[in-house]
Amino acid sequence: MPTYAYRCEALHEFEVVQSIVDDALTNCPSCGAGVRRMVFPVGIVFKGQGFYKTDSRSSSTGSISPPKPAETTPAPAPATAKPDSQVSSAPQGASAGGSGTGDKNG
Repeated sequence: MPTYAYRCEALHEFEVVQSIVDDALTNCPSCGAGVRRMVFPVGIVFKGQGFYKTDSRSSSTGSISPPKPAETTPAPAPATAKPDSQVSSAPQGASAGGSGTGDKNG
């Protein structure tokens, strides 16, 4: 059964265990003055996982976090683009035939 708190007009406070279907009290048991039922805020309890960043939920499931600022570094150039200054990696004067000593006559 729930416990109800009351306050009378003379500022006496008391608690009474009553059934939910019972009528509220109207008179103070100490002085006989009129009473009012007091209402208290209820504590909120979150049950489960994943309400805070520090909980055990993995980061891949989309936990709530503040947005990250965009990076200001420029993107690298694509790998397929070559500058015009690079023509060939072979040294000049070398032939594709082999020894690099020039013509061989018989």
